[in-house]
Amino acid sequence: MKSWKCDECKGNMSEKRVDFIIYGVNLGKFEAKVCDKCGETIFEEKTSDKIDQIAKEKGLWGLAIKTKVNQLGSSIAITVNKKLANFIGLKRGEEVFIHPENKKRIIIEVR
Repeated sequence: MKSWKCDECKGNMSEKRVDFIIYGVNLGKFEAKVCDKCGETIFEEKTSDKIDQIAKEKGLWGLAIKTKVNQLGSSIAITVNKKLANFIGLKRGEEVFIHPENKKRIIIEVR
């Protein structure tokens, strides 16, 4: 059995089947090398391509976007594109709850 060392912490890497979850959606279990010390997970390129394909089929590809902060009267506004709005079920005129997680991250809860 081949032994690998983690590039992050030099812990031992072993082959495992792990769940791949993106945006709260489980895409399935895939073969990966996982560090027993820090949890670093590495997928082979072929596996990564399969994960990408499944994400595209489920409409999860391209949900993360950059957007600008705009001025709207005396307030500021952040635009959410249609694909992301559809994924989270956000509709025009709907009330949301926004709060900071920390100084660099906000959480928007659709109610």
